[in-house]
Amino acid sequence: MRQHPDYANVLIDDAGVARPRWAVSNPVLQEYFDTEWGHPVRDEQGVFERLSLEGFQAGLSWLTILNKRGAFRVAFANFDPEIVACYTEADLARLMDNPGIVRNRQKITAVINNAQATLALREKGGLSELIWSYQPTTDPVLDDEGNPPSQSVESIALAKELKRHGFRFVGPTTVFAMMEAIGVVNTFPFRELRGLSETKQSR
Repeated sequence: MRQHPDYANVLIDDAGVARPRWAVSNPVLQEYFDTEWGHPVRDEQGVFERLSLEGFQAGLSWLTILNKRGAFRVAFANFDPEIVACYTEADLARLMDNPGIVRNRQKITAVINNAQATLALREKGGLSELIWSYQPTTDPVLDDEGNPPSQSVESIALAKELKRHGFRFVGPTTVFAMMEAIGVVNTFPFRELRGLSETKQSR
């Protein structure tokens, strides 16, 4: 493993695969980065799941959320918005008693609320179409260490639009992380060693 010649937080393995430093800090994170992070997700259920999990992540580590993702999927019916939108007070009590997930009442009720908002959005094109309509035309500029910004003009605008449609726990930073995760924005243009010398962004 060696460091990228220009960016301290980009590491390159012996096979020429580049990863951000956070992705090599734990095998679970590396597997997630290699197989999921940044890959396009466009189906409603997949987008709803990732938006929900990013909301749960607020104030916690992403590794914590990944380790609990299986339990989250069971608890929230694989994040099927049609099912979650119908959750009752009894379901809320069940979720608050579930040690396998993050038992935060505000975050749980936000997911139920957002499922209802997701269904309402179907009349206007759907959640996925709305989120992907905020895809930027250019990649964000990385800092000198190779780190992306924590939010963008697009994530700020999208957060406002989601809130206008009744969504909760969708601040600009949460939304930006979700946009990165599902491929709406590309904040890691170093997937392979090939061409690395040409990928340093101009400032």
